[in-house]
Amino acid sequence: MLRVDPRQRTRLEQIIRNLGERTDEARTNGWQGEVEGLKVSLHAAQNKLATLDRAARNTPRPAPLGMPSIPPKTP
Repeated sequence: MLRVDPRQRTRLEQIIRNLGERTDEARTNGWQGEVEGLKVSLHAAQNKLATLDRAARNTPRPAPLGMPSIPPKTP
């Protein structure tokens, strides 16, 4: 399975919208076979988006450690 680059999230959202529009068009025109194929593609794209969101939630964030302080030398 290919991993989706998180920077491509907006593109994946566009693809999902487009697949929805194409599914509606196919339904309107009575292209039942096309509707079924588009539904499979739409479901796969939605799953990829969910996987991307899940990975983003589970990615550990670096903890802010702050700047270390070095005590001054005593003569």
